[in-house]
Formats: sequence, structure tokens, C-alpha cells
Amino acid sequence: MDSKEKARVKAVFTIVEDEKLDKPLFRRIGTGFVNRDDSLNIFLDALPVSGKLHIRDVEPREPREPREPREPRERAEGGAH
Repeated sequence: MDSKEKARVKAVFTIVEDEKLDKPLFRRIGTGFVNRDDSLNIFLDALPVSGKLHIRDVEPREPREPREPREPRERAEGGAH
């Protein structure tokens, strides 16, 4: 995906605000695509309770370092399998 294509993909968020939170929480709930005529197609995985959407360019993710494989857990002897 080149940089021109990346700008055509949008992340869709709802902003959760609550007095119990120190700052607003941005929860990703979908993806948007800019069409050739600059209209938008928005695909939601959830509906915002507030009815408000925040749409922005997709930020490239930082590559994660590979995790060390975990040791398999041993089953307790005599326990159910």
C-alpha cells in the first residue's frame, strides 16, 4: 500500500467521556474508505452510544518485538482432562 492509498483508509472511533476517566478514551469501532469522488464508505463494528464518530487517517503501527514462546502449562495430576 503506497502513501496515497494509506491516506484513503480512515480509522473510525467513538470518544468515551466519563467523569471517572482522567481523559477521554478513543475506542476504535470501524474503518472508513475514501472513494475516488472523495465520498466516504464507513464500516462499523459497533455503534457509538453517543451517536458521535471521530474519523482520522490510519496511523502506521510500530512493529512489535517478537514474544518469547511460552512454556506449555502442565496439567494437574489426577485432575479432569
